[in-house]
Amino acid sequence: MAALSFPFSSIQAPLLRAGKWSCSQIPRTRMNLKPLGLSQIGILAPIRRGFSSPRALADEEAAAKAAAAVAETGAPTIFDKIIKKEIPATIVYEDAKVLAFRDINPQAPVHILLIPKIRDGLTQLSKAEPRHAEILGHMLYTAKVVAEGEGISEGYRIVINNGPSACQSVYHLHLHIIGGRQMKWPAG
Repeated sequence: MAALSFPFSSIQAPLLRAGKWSCSQIPRTRMNLKPLGLSQIGILAPIRRGFSSPRALADEEAAAKAAAAVAETGAPTIFDKIIKKEIPATIVYEDAKVLAFRDINPQAPVHILLIPKIRDGLTQLSKAEPRHAEILGHMLYTAKVVAEGEGISEGYRIVINNGPSACQSVYHLHLHIIGGRQMKWPAG
């Protein structure tokens, strides 16, 4: 089984960082460690973006630049495929205009992505036009509804990455709803 990202104990963390072990969950509540061969150690570098290693940040920046290069082609994004149910996602909210689902690489205990179901040229916030005002307002209101449903209404952060300098990696406007832990300032 491939290495998964999730909280682990202080005893297991040094083994993972040393690159000698990988982790997998058999039931969700139990962690099992297994030794890796030298050829497999390279897959451990991006285990969790939260470590913010220089390599992980460079990879994220490179991915954002690559995504920006093809942003305006009109090709379906991964979010279009999630909307069409071609790719599985853990959906937490859906209505006629928007879809909210759990991020596969969460940066907090609660990390939800909220997307409009119809892109309508809204690949990033800087592309917004007056005709997008209704969907943008609906997305912000829905973010509040989702936060309440997730039990984080006492404190959460809404993030929109806009363009390659902000590491936007999917050119389909989306909000990150992040909470469930104490946020720090300044962000990013």
